[in-house]
Amino acid sequence: MKAIQIETIDQVISELDQIIQASIEEENCAGYFAALYRKVTLKVKEGIEQNYFDNGPRMERLDVVFATRYLNAYHAHKSNEPITNSWQVAFDLTSHYWPIVLQHLLIGMNAHINLDLGIAAAEISEGEDIDDLQNDFNKINKILSSLVHEVDRDLGEIWPTFRVIVKVLGKVDDFLVDFSMKLARNGAWKFAKELFNTPDQLKDQMIDTRDQKVAKKASLVTSPGFLISTIFKLIRVSEHGSIAKKIEDLRD
Repeated sequence: MKAIQIETIDQVISELDQIIQASIEEENCAGYFAALYRKVTLKVKEGIEQNYFDNGPRMERLDVVFATRYLNAYHAHKSNEPITNSWQVAFDLTSHYWPIVLQHLLIGMNAHINLDLGIAAAEISEGEDIDDLQNDFNKINKILSSLVHEVDRDLGEIWPTFRVIVKVLGKVDDFLVDFSMKLARNGAWKFAKELFNTPDQLKDQMIDTRDQKVAKKASLVTSPGFLISTIFKLIRVSEHGSIAKKIEDLRD
């Protein structure tokens, strides 16, 4: 498969729109993550336009390089070509009945944030001081955090009792925040710096090692324990609408 060549954040949004539409037509659960990712990308674009970041052009480069890794993984998977272990686990989940929307979102975040984000940050910092990127890197995590409550609202529309479960358990929402945001802020930045400072001939091995660790971390999502798994199954059989409708709920 020929790698996708994109240069602007608008092209990223266009590619995501195509994946979302294809997922709606195919009733493909891969559209859940694409719909969430589109929201994140629109927020980043808005931040660039409003001078929220220290360096807007650099942030657009980061967004493009970051997104390209996901887009290439998606299309390679569709063509039955090799992809990273982290994305393989995520896309494999889309063929299973029992995972709920939240699990599909988390498994995508695991691959993209915990592996791809560090790679993208190191790549766009070549020839520069990567520490100059840290403030904007942290601002991206603030954007991700700002979307958590919006995602909760969307999940509440898909399964109305979701908010009750969150209040009763007091853990599901924390699980979402902890898994995606804290790991993105700490683990992904640490990996980015380590990769940046690694000799070129050793980078591929370092990425492969990281990929294996991130893929193993996916078990936190796929096998969250008996209690959470039981509740997730109850949620799954009660989710409102088709896969296509749930993708549209997340996108809008």
